[in-house]
Amino acid sequence: MNMKDHLLATFSFNDQANKAMLKKIEQMSDPTEAIRHFSHLINCQYKWLARLRKDPNAAQLDWWDPLYAFEALEAQWEKSLDLWIVYLHAQTEASLATPVEYSGYDSNRWTAAPQDIALQLNYHSIHHRAQIQAMLRAQGLEPDFVDYIGTKAKRIGA
Repeated sequence: MNMKDHLLATFSFNDQANKAMLKKIEQMSDPTEAIRHFSHLINCQYKWLARLRKDPNAAQLDWWDPLYAFEALEAQWEKSLDLWIVYLHAQTEASLATPVEYSGYDSNRWTAAPQDIALQLNYHSIHHRAQIQAMLRAQGLEPDFVDYIGTKAKRIGA
């Protein structure tokens, strides 16, 4: 599998897992912090893509704001994800591996390959999904099994 296909598959896995997480967040007695983390994942996708596209407003985009209403999370998630899917489809293996310059958190110039930024977004999603699962457990809810291997492993004889 080439990197482009791997990234598309990884975004697809995270999409499924995050949408399952949304169903659990809806059941929380106090979803405030979970909504904050989920909003953060959306904002990260917007901000990183703005950086890659050299959007002059990228530096003004915040990692944690805006905070979306629960009812808007799925639509905002899909919008931020769709932008990445379109971006990835337009790339070649070479362009995904070629470092691009962007202005970092400290206003210094940085470089990173788009494939590494895409991987970061997906790994970051796993990180915050785990935090949300801990929040669910703290409120007495049982999180769904959203491990990657659950999408790939097959029972022998089934």
